[in-house]
Amino acid sequence: MVSTKTEQQIQTKIINKLRQEGWLCLKIIKLSASGYPDILAHRNGETMYIEVKKIGGILSELQKVRIKELREKNINVKIWTDYGQDFIT
Repeated sequence: MVSTKTEQQIQTKIINKLRQEGWLCLKIIKLSASGYPDILAHRNGETMYIEVKKIGGILSELQKVRIKELREKNINVKIWTDYGQDFIT
């Protein structure tokens, strides 16, 4: 069954669950550079970026580049369709 939730609704759910687990979460709205993941989360010295996509969504080419750049710097990047659910391309 395909979810009818918007990416914004999924982001809100993910942020709320992470905050319950003690994460400090920042919703990235606008940066000086485009293509970065939607959520930045910190807890106990750990940082992760989370890109949120609806099931069936598509990563833009720029998002793929940004995610690759972050991962090459050993930064944890998740691509989720819901809390803890990996996006499958």
